[in-house]
Amino acid sequence: MTKQIISFTLLLLTGIFSLQAADSKPIRIGTNDIDLILKIGDNGRLYQSYLGERLQSEADIAFLKQGKEVYLTHGLEDYFEPAIRVLHNDGNPSLLLKYVSHENRKIDDNVTETVITLQDDKYPVEVKLFFTTFAKENIIKERTEIKHQEKKPITLYNYASSLLHLNADHYWLTEFSGEWAHEANMTERQLDFGKKIIDTKLGVRANMFCSPFFFLSLNQPARENEGDILMGTIGWTGNFRFTFEVDNLNGLRIISGINPHASEYSLKPKTVFSTPEFIFTYSTAGTGEATRNFHNWARKYQIKDGLADRMTLLNNWEATYFDFNEDKLIDLFGEAQKLGVDMFLLDDGWFANKYPRSGDHQGLGDWEETKDKLPNGIAKLVEEANAKGIKFGLWIEPEMVSPKSELYEKHKDWVIRFPNRDEYYFRNQLVLDLSNPEVQDYVFNVVDRLKTENPGIAYFKWDCNSPITNIYSAYLKDKQSHLYVDHIHGLYKVLERIQKKYPDLPMMLCSGGGGRTDYEALKYFTEFWPSDNTDAVERIFIQWGYSYLFPSKAMAAHVTSWGKQPLKFRVDVASMGKLGFDIRTHEMNENEIRFCQEAVKNFKRLSHVIGNGDMYRIVSPYEKDHAVVLYTDQAKDKAVVYAFDMHPRYAEILQPVRLQGLDANKRYKVEEINLMPGNHSALECHGKTYSGDYLMKVGIPLLSSSHLQSHVVELTAE
Repeated sequence: MTKQIISFTLLLLTGIFSLQAADSKPIRIGTNDIDLILKIGDNGRLYQSYLGERLQSEADIAFLKQGKEVYLTHGLEDYFEPAIRVLHNDGNPSLLLKYVSHENRKIDDNVTETVITLQDDKYPVEVKLFFTTFAKENIIKERTEIKHQEKKPITLYNYASSLLHLNADHYWLTEFSGEWAHEANMTERQLDFGKKIIDTKLGVRANMFCSPFFFLSLNQPARENEGDILMGTIGWTGNFRFTFEVDNLNGLRIISGINPHASEYSLKPKTVFSTPEFIFTYSTAGTGEATRNFHNWARKYQIKDGLADRMTLLNNWEATYFDFNEDKLIDLFGEAQKLGVDMFLLDDGWFANKYPRSGDHQGLGDWEETKDKLPNGIAKLVEEANAKGIKFGLWIEPEMVSPKSELYEKHKDWVIRFPNRDEYYFRNQLVLDLSNPEVQDYVFNVVDRLKTENPGIAYFKWDCNSPITNIYSAYLKDKQSHLYVDHIHGLYKVLERIQKKYPDLPMMLCSGGGGRTDYEALKYFTEFWPSDNTDAVERIFIQWGYSYLFPSKAMAAHVTSWGKQPLKFRVDVASMGKLGFDIRTHEMNENEIRFCQEAVKNFKRLSHVIGNGDMYRIVSPYEKDHAVVLYTDQAKDKAVVYAFDMHPRYAEILQPVRLQGLDANKRYKVEEINLMPGNHSALECHGKTYSGDYLMKVGIPLLSSSHLQSHVVELTAE
């Protein structure tokens, strides 16, 4: 193409931009209660005019100011953090995006997708912004596609999924951070001029120190039932970054996406680079409403089998660790049967022969049964479990390799490691290179072979215990900065193949605890493991944190001996999630066994309320030495209340607990359940009937000054 033709084409595009800018109406991206309104400026660029509660009058949109640019670029008149930064193959780092067109596509009565096309006016670079709205759930998903038609690759340095602008007098950010066994701790801070960044550079097990979600309150600290809240998360299982920047005019921009650290991406001509989805809701009634928006959306649209029941289980890990054999496991099957759970889950330690998995220092990658532990293989275990009326599940960690393994000896080229340096290990293991299609095949075949040989395997616990260390790919060669991104895309390719071949296979997303807690991964997993810490008091805080974004059925919660609290307290805490056990029944007395059996029955009977109902956080453990949570079904006919006294101070003055989420006009019978055999309820409200109005305005006494005491209360509309 000659220079004259290029010039003519760019002039023509400029004319098209001007005409479209002059004629275009505002772009309204809305749900039942939220509006995100964009406008095309006279200069042809796209601006965010409004984000907040839905505007009732369409005519009022004309009065909105232009606002700030929707997808800010680097190097022009804006002085703050950009959404996108590129380098053209002629060495020019500029980009100026102008509106070309947009289209709305109605997917169904509830879901609409809006696609907006932007183009640079000097270079053949195109950016498409995708917005998907879920009207009833008040959720908006946003992602970006970038492509170009330059002769050579361009380099992407920043490539955000979303840029949102907010304007308020004050901003309060709540983040969720921690460490192994201390996950999802909530911290609220006020944002002032400058940047606050939440990010991770761990590659995989990416959420070990900080979770990929947040909420932001306007003008006041966040409250449960009042105030404007923006709650958001990124659907990405690798490195992410949220940037919160307050500018000189006190405007806040929130930029979300893949962390660009060490991830410059060389984009070939006509190739599409697609960012992960940023998912958010906006509430004018506090964090509680935002939470229920996310829960309702996730169950219906995002989590694998989100509306289906979950299996209760008995896991062997804390009962046996690596020390087990076939006979010991079969004995445990009988304990699972006695508890009344649905499944037995065999954890780590069942595989490898040259380097048997007798500890966490060897064997990963060699996925054949250890012969002296399991002489008759997995098939015998499946058969024996099924004979006792329970299903059989299995732990795997197929993305990892032990340096002491046959796989490592045969395929060092499959391992993320430097070829010329000593290896650094995290938990005595390394990460396999999923940017390599051969490795993707290998990881898929771990699952496929086990399922083909043992079709009775009903569940996998998929673990991922190490972040990426020694960050080098033999496969990518001169494209090392692609590894963090291409590795995660490789993981999704594997999970997509498993999903396609085994669509009904439930799996737990585990990562040394809460190292993977994102909604993109949960498309392939029915639940995640929030933490290796199963101390019941600690779990109240951990599950409280995760509850802001994730419904209870997505959080696996096991009863163990960690913490030594009363058994009832531990079972009641675990019943707020997806109930499981990791204890030996032969260590219980008869009353304790009967209690667990009844608790399992209650959990199954009420799973439609606990797992699929609306959640109300009523008393926060961050504010008192107590916690109260309520779940109610959609019809408000049935509710379950969990009340916990942790370590209250002596002679604490306690008020009745005002419930939430009930129908004021209905009358509810109050009954305490999950009682130890022979014990009677000490609650004065037990057996009485109250109006929903009374329960929400006056309340009932559920808390005490006792330590480690719990109550589970069932409310039934009459």
